[in-house]
Amino acid sequence: MRVSGAWIDAPATQAVCAMLVEAGHAACFVGGCVRNALIGACVDDIDIATDARPDRVIALAGAAGLRAVPTGIAHGTVTVISGGTGHEITTFRRDAETFGRHAAVVYADRIEEDAARRDFTMNALYARPDGTVLDPLGGLPDLLARRVRFVGDPAARIVEDYLRILRFFLFHAWYGEAAGGIDGPGLEACAAHAEGLEKLSRERIGAEVRKMLGAPDPGAALVAMEGAGVLGRVLPGASAAAFARLQARDPAPRWLRRLAVLGV
Repeated sequence: MRVSGAWIDAPATQAVCAMLVEAGHAACFVGGCVRNALIGACVDDIDIATDARPDRVIALAGAAGLRAVPTGIAHGTVTVISGGTGHEITTFRRDAETFGRHAAVVYADRIEEDAARRDFTMNALYARPDGTVLDPLGGLPDLLARRVRFVGDPAARIVEDYLRILRFFLFHAWYGEAAGGIDGPGLEACAAHAEGLEKLSRERIGAEVRKMLGAPDPGAALVAMEGAGVLGRVLPGASAAAFARLQARDPAPRWLRRLAVLGV
């Protein structure tokens, strides 16, 4: 299977890939750009994973006449500007230790190691510069079935980063198949570890909740969120039914702005 689109065929993007490949390194599109291209959704950001270390990426960009910005150098990320577009290039990584929202990462050489540290299987899909899809964890069937499933053990993924509880419902709202239901093991893990949300800032919680409520139809995600005891933790007193009534009376984005006023 291959991904296609103007974003991957763009000469500026192919120049970034060539910069890496011609130097003997991997250049794999990863995450949202691959996921969205496969389901026909808009591709907004271009992320590339590579075995090249950040200093090597910076050196290669300079030699190719491209500007490199160390936007996340501590985590192995360098943004390379080509044709006026930013391409986030991140070295393959694996987690050595996790501390809630933070992880001590070490660089890796294999795509399988990089995939294993990601949150959901649908986000662990890669594509070569020619669009050939690489699926090291078997996430493609999940994406095509619109099934949001954690990579590996759901509880382990959540304990690494409690924000993933909210992202589980957010992704279900945007990419899940309502008729197929929500992933059982993932939902159980979210319910069991919901108290971990208290470790997150209200700003981070609010940002994820607003993104979820901006989905075309967040109803099923909200019902699942309420049943797992998560909705009440992030929005005390709220209910899925109340949100449905509010949305019916005042469609987004106006009612989302009301939530922003409340600090949600």
